[in-house]
Amino acid sequence: QVQLVESGGGLVQAGGSLRLSCAASGIIRPINTMGWFRQAPGKQRELVATITMTTDGKTDYADSVKGRFTISRDNARDNAKISVFLQMNSLKPEDTAVYFCNAETWREDYWGKGTLVTVSS
Repeated sequence: QVQLVESGGGLVQAGGSLRLSCAASGIIRPINTMGWFRQAPGKQRELVATITMTTDGKTDYADSVKGRFTISRDNARDNAKISVFLQMNSLKPEDTAVYFCNAETWREDYWGKGTLVTVSS
């Protein structure tokens, strides 16, 4: 059974920090990319950051979070349990959203249920 479980969301004041974690398990095929997406109320889901599972761990960020957010992963060599993290600094009220973890193989796209991040002004 495939599971992506996010944790670390919560309420924080503007300028503060949060660290999100995602634990993925049960994925049989090799994972190409893992990432974080977010969806604010009344808006479409958008990409926040991605990281490849290759040796170089190439990262990509939305312009709105560059320089503030950092995506990273653990060094698990198989899919038994892989974790990806999102360090969020200098948070802004516009970062308020439900944050979803994503894992992509060549054939499937898996999603977690999301964790709520609320940034107060």
